[in-house]
Amino acid sequence: MAKLKERHTITIENQQLDITNPSKVLWKKKNIVKLEYLQYLIEVSPYLLPFLQQRHLTVLRYPNGIDEEYFYQKSCPSYAPNFISTDLLEDINYIVCSDLPTLVWLGNQASIDLHTPFNTIYSSKPSEIVFDLDPPSRNEFNLAVEGALIMKEIFDRLDLISFIKTSGNKGLQVYIPLPEDTYTYEETRIFTEFIANFLTNKEPKWFTTERMKKKRDNRLYVDYLQHAAGKTIIAPYSLRGNDEALVATPLFWQEVSSTLSPTQFPMESIIERIKNRGCPFNDFEASKKQQDFSKVMDWLKETLPKLKKK
Repeated sequence: MAKLKERHTITIENQQLDITNPSKVLWKKKNIVKLEYLQYLIEVSPYLLPFLQQRHLTVLRYPNGIDEEYFYQKSCPSYAPNFISTDLLEDINYIVCSDLPTLVWLGNQASIDLHTPFNTIYSSKPSEIVFDLDPPSRNEFNLAVEGALIMKEIFDRLDLISFIKTSGNKGLQVYIPLPEDTYTYEETRIFTEFIANFLTNKEPKWFTTERMKKKRDNRLYVDYLQHAAGKTIIAPYSLRGNDEALVATPLFWQEVSSTLSPTQFPMESIIERIKNRGCPFNDFEASKKQQDFSKVMDWLKETLPKLKKK
């Protein structure tokens, strides 16, 4: 790529942004520069922004590329432009990324991993349930596939709508959309713990809920504790700070099979994938209104006390 001006101004949605160091290499192994990353964010924004809007944002910033030091950023820096929206929570002035200018500004700051909580700024109740299926390494990715397929079978039997995406690293994440402002984290914990225990009881050699890595014995960690107030998850279509520039990629359930690999979805493949196949999360928002989670919760509240007595 030809050397670009080190600083220039662009206008996006009537907001002026300073783009600095567009030729800076962010992913050295693949020679991906900042300008290419910004172009990706612009093109993927119709699919990424719905999962960032009205949520407190936590980012990992890599000022000198993913091979150098990074840091977590929650609070909006004092030098942020005036158009950046924020929301104060527990003394932290979080960025709320609800539009393209904010997203591009974040990209220019080399914000790569974009994490959001499970609830919006308007509610203390989760908008979705997410199970994080975390294998010991990419070599055991098949365990995440097996766990996800068992979950899918359970959710189908319970008439629950579910979605799935890669983590962009070594695992998979299974989503269950919820009607807005309806169920508390305490209520959803009943469900997540039940599903996690079901998996570990069904296949104890494959799955575990053990928090300590040294006690997992090369099993997949079913992280149901991550779904809680104040916890976060990588946003769909966010990049990750790994050598391959992998994306946390929404999948169609029929793609979840033994042929699936965690390295199949690098940044340069995503826009073409969406153009050719569409976005598997297109119906995510609409499904919240269709999801009948009350039957499941009522059944669990009635059944679990009986099971514990046995």
